[in-house]
Amino acid sequence: MANSLKLGVAGLGTVGTGLLDLLAKHGALVARRAGRPVEITAVSARDKAKNRGHDLSKLAWFDDPVALAKSDKIDVFVELMGGDGDPAKAAVTAALQAGKPVVTANKALLAHHGAGLAKLADDKGIALNFEASVAGGIPIVKTMREALAGNQTAKVFGILNGTCNYILTKMAQEGRSFADVLKEAQELGYAEADPTFDIGGFDTAHKLAILTSLAFGTEVNVAAIDIEGIEAVTLADIRNAGEMGFKIKLLGVAVASGEGIEQRVHPTLVPKGSPVADTDGVFNAVVVHNDFAGDLMLEGRGAGAHPTASAVLGDIVDIARGNLRPAFGVPAKELRKYKAAPKRAHEGGYYVALELYDKPGAVAAIAKVLADEKISIESIVQRAPAKEGAIASFMLVTHKTLDSSMRQALSRIERDGHVASKPRTIRIERL
Repeated sequence: MANSLKLGVAGLGTVGTGLLDLLAKHGALVARRAGRPVEITAVSARDKAKNRGHDLSKLAWFDDPVALAKSDKIDVFVELMGGDGDPAKAAVTAALQAGKPVVTANKALLAHHGAGLAKLADDKGIALNFEASVAGGIPIVKTMREALAGNQTAKVFGILNGTCNYILTKMAQEGRSFADVLKEAQELGYAEADPTFDIGGFDTAHKLAILTSLAFGTEVNVAAIDIEGIEAVTLADIRNAGEMGFKIKLLGVAVASGEGIEQRVHPTLVPKGSPVADTDGVFNAVVVHNDFAGDLMLEGRGAGAHPTASAVLGDIVDIARGNLRPAFGVPAKELRKYKAAPKRAHEGGYYVALELYDKPGAVAAIAKVLADEKISIESIVQRAPAKEGAIASFMLVTHKTLDSSMRQALSRIERDGHVASKPRTIRIERL
C-alpha cells in the first residue's frame, strides 16, 4: 500500500473532534477505500489543554494555523475553524500557495472568497474540496459538480439550516411560541447563544451562494441574495398555514433564466405532503431541477459532528485517490460573471396576515389598495372578533405578483390605520 496521506487539521471543535472519532473507528476501512492510509499528523486549535477525548500527544501542535498550512509535516490542509476572514482565509491561502490541497467545511469563507480561492487552486493544479460546507453529511456538492455534469440546472432550493427547521417544526407540532422553542434549541445546542446568524437567514444564504455557483457556473455572489429570516413568523402564521394545507419552512432558492439569476432566502409556505414539507426537525433537504436527470432531492442531517466529519473525510479520500476536479465544476477562469435577474412576479403568490380593527369599510379599503397595486386575491379567510369593535384576524392568499407591489400595498395598508399591528407576509412556493 502507498505511503500514508498526512493531514494537518486546523480547528478541533465539533467537526474536528468528529473527524478524530471517524478515523479512530474506521481508519482501516478508509485506508482500503482510499488506497493508502489516512492519518492526522499535525493540528492547530485555540486551547492545547482542552480534553477532546483523544490522545494528541504524538501529533505536531501548531499555535498558528498559517504555520500549519505551510508545514512540510502535512500533505493536505483541513480547515475547520470557520469564519470568512483570518485566520481561516490566511491559512487556506497559505496552504494553496504552498501547493497543498485543501479540504474545508467553511461556507462563510467560500461564500465570500470562493472564486478567488478556486482560481488559486487551479493555478497550482490542486484540489479545493468543500462538501461539508453545505448540508452537513448530504453529498450535494459532489452530486451537483460531478453526477449532474451532463445537465442544465434551472433551479436549486432547499432547507439548508437545521436550527430554523427545528424551531418551525416544534412550533407546528407542539403549538409553542417562537421564543419558547428558540430557548429550547439553545439549551440543546442546536442554536448559538446569539442565534442571529441562523434565524436571520445568513447561514442559509452562505450555503445558497455556493449551490448557485455550482448550479449555474457563475462566480459566488452572496451579496446578491435577498435575505429574510424567521424571526417574524408567529404561531398564528403556523396555524393559518396548516389550515390552508401548507407548512412554513425557511428556504434558500436560486433560479436561472435567460435574464439572469435570482437568489433569495425567506420563510415559505410549501404544500403539505411535498417532500420538502415532510423534512422536519434538524434535517436538511436540497432539490435540484435538471433538464435530463429531472428533479432530484437529497435529504439528511445538515449538521453535527459525525455527519459533517463524514463529508470532510469523503473529500480527503478523493484527494488520496488522486481525484482532481474544479472546485465549482468548471475551471475558475470560466466561471461567468454573476448577473442578477430583474424582479419578476412571484409565481406562487403570497400569504398575508392582518389584524384589522373591526369597523365598517376596513376590508373594502384593503381590497382597494390591493387592486390599485394590481394584486389579485385568490382566497380570503376572516375570523370574527370575540366581541364587537375588537380586532379581527384577516388572512388572504394572492395570485402571483411582484414583491415590490406587495411591499408597497402593505405599506399603504399600514399607513391607512386599518390594522392594529404590522402586516405579515410570506411567499408561497407551489414546488
